[in-house]
Amino acid sequence: MMKQLHKQTSVNHRRDEEIPTSQSYSPKMLKHPRSLPRSINYLFKEQRLLFILVGILIGSTFFIFQPTLSRLNPSDPTTHSSLSSSIYHRNQDSSSGSSGFFSKRTFPGRVPAGIGRKSLRIVVTGGAGFVGSHLVDKLISRGDEVIVIDNFFTGRKENLVHLFGNPRFELIRHDVVEPILLEVDQIYHLACPASPVHYKYNPVKTIKTNVMGTLNMLGLAKRVGARFLLTSTSEVYGDPLEHPQKETYWGNVNPIGERSCYDEGKRTAETLTMDYHRGADVEVRIARIFNTYGPRMCLDDGRVVSNFVAQVIRNQPMTVYGDGKQTRSFQYVSDLVDGLVALMEGEHVGPFNLGNPGEFTMLELAEVIKETIDSSATIEFKPNTADDPHKRKPDISKAKELLNWEPRISLREGLPLMVNDFRNRILNGDEGKGL
Repeated sequence: MMKQLHKQTSVNHRRDEEIPTSQSYSPKMLKHPRSLPRSINYLFKEQRLLFILVGILIGSTFFIFQPTLSRLNPSDPTTHSSLSSSIYHRNQDSSSGSSGFFSKRTFPGRVPAGIGRKSLRIVVTGGAGFVGSHLVDKLISRGDEVIVIDNFFTGRKENLVHLFGNPRFELIRHDVVEPILLEVDQIYHLACPASPVHYKYNPVKTIKTNVMGTLNMLGLAKRVGARFLLTSTSEVYGDPLEHPQKETYWGNVNPIGERSCYDEGKRTAETLTMDYHRGADVEVRIARIFNTYGPRMCLDDGRVVSNFVAQVIRNQPMTVYGDGKQTRSFQYVSDLVDGLVALMEGEHVGPFNLGNPGEFTMLELAEVIKETIDSSATIEFKPNTADDPHKRKPDISKAKELLNWEPRISLREGLPLMVNDFRNRILNGDEGKGL
């Protein structure tokens, strides 16, 4: 009886295992409903959506009205300092050994209201030279970071010593004939000996600087997307058959003469600049610089103004080559620097003549210098040098129209500033040859 009962219980147990349950387990039943309804439900709880909309409204109101408030508050000194740049002011302290012209000028280009002008990183090749050092002063004064590259063939550290402690200034001793890699926004390419004494000293080096140096700087501009400005020269016109000279004039240059290393070198540099512009989309600018004078010129560089001034201060006769009837036009260095910056910041490639259209014969220049320094100074005539241009006068109508630029400092106004600098350096025994 017990065995039969046990057997019946076992059979019933096996039957229970074989009968499937009506509610079998399924993992899908444990999944949460879709998240979208829960997210929307979350936003509507506790007025979260209302707070989000109020925040967006406040932020939009601030950005809409902030520029208007800035325009209504023109007395804010930070706004003024960020929207203006300094240019050279006259410094007649003869003990300083340098001078410039600093005044306020609205920075070219449109700047959105309420936003300051962005500081640029700029490289100036030949920045320790006469023109380069004055350009560096202007760029630093308006708040830019400046890197000077110079091999000191004609440049002088004394021209930049006043900037050595400035955190926005950097000086690299380097020859542009060799490549260099820098991250910059603009390149002012001034590197090249510019006076006959210096560029005739090593003509092969001069043409290498003009060609290889320009190639390297254009390559850098292409690599980093920088805007490039070439300082060319009025010497590309040679001994001109057109007077005054316009930018459309192709020139009359001796390709095998003593001055060809400089004249043809600059013409080739212009060619390279335009080829990079057309072929590689590099943003370029070309300036053709006419005779420039001012403080920091090399005392014995062979250029007529520096020669005459140094000779009179040393009580020597002024050396006039030929009959003295050849003409030149003389611009003060601050005018040139203003023109270079206007060209760089403008939208026109060029070339542009940058010079003073006031024309003087060598004998007239000698008389002005006698009036300024010593009325008893004398003149000594010597044979003229090879390929010396008979006339030189820029037509600057293109720069007036497109750059809104023209020189403002007359020869009689600028000469005393240069004389003060030269007298101070000569009395201190600084020959300034830069060699």
